[in-house]
Amino acid sequence: MKSDFINTLALTGELAVITTILLLIVGLPIAYGLSYSRRRIKAVFEALICMPLVLPPTVLGYYLLVAFSPQNAFGAFLEKYFDTRLAFTFEGIVIASIIAGLPFMIQPLQNGFTALPESYREAAYTLGKSKFETFYRVLLPNIKPSVITGIALTFAHSIGEFGIVLMVGGNIPGETRIASIAIYDQVQALNYKAANQYSGILFIISFALLTLIYSINKNFRLRMN
Repeated sequence: MKSDFINTLALTGELAVITTILLLIVGLPIAYGLSYSRRRIKAVFEALICMPLVLPPTVLGYYLLVAFSPQNAFGAFLEKYFDTRLAFTFEGIVIASIIAGLPFMIQPLQNGFTALPESYREAAYTLGKSKFETFYRVLLPNIKPSVITGIALTFAHSIGEFGIVLMVGGNIPGETRIASIAIYDQVQALNYKAANQYSGILFIISFALLTLIYSINKNFRLRMN
C-alpha cells in the first residue's frame, strides 16, 4: 500500500514536471507571437488556446481518446509508422495534460509581454539587436513574474487534472494512475484515510505555489515602484 502511494505521487510529479517544462518551451514563442501579432486570425488561435478553460475536461478527453484510437487516421498513423499507441499510456496523458494546460501557461506569458512598453522593443531594434536578442535579453528578463506565474499555475493544474487524464489514460497503476484519480478510487472504496493523505499533499502543494506567485509578484511591483 505504501509503495503504491509513493509510486502514485511520483507519477503525478513526473507528469506535472514534464508538462510544465514542455509547455514553457512551447508557450514562450506562442505567447510572444500572439502578443505582437496584428493579424485577424489571432483571435481564432487565442480562442483555441483558451478552450480548455470552458470545455468540460471529459469532452476534451473524449476527442483525444478518439484521435488516439488506431481506428482513426491519427492513431492509425502512429501505430503504422511509429508502432506507438497513445491511448491508456503515460505518453498519452502527457499530451492530454499539455493541451489542457495551454491557457494556464500561455495567458500569463502573453499578459506579461503585452504589459511591456513598446519602447523596450524599439530601443533594442535601434541598437541593432535582432528579434531573438530582443526577446531573450530585453523582453524575457522583464516578464519574470509572468514566467513564474505560468510555471506555478501549470504545475498546480497538472497535479490536479482529473477528467481528461481519466478519459485518455484510464486508471492503470504505475502507468496512468495519478493522485487525483487515486483520491476518487479511495473515496469509492470508503478508504477515507488514504484519500485524505492524497488530498492533503495536493492541497499543500497548491497552496505553496499560489503563495509563491503572490509573493514574487508583490516583490516585483515594489521594486518597480
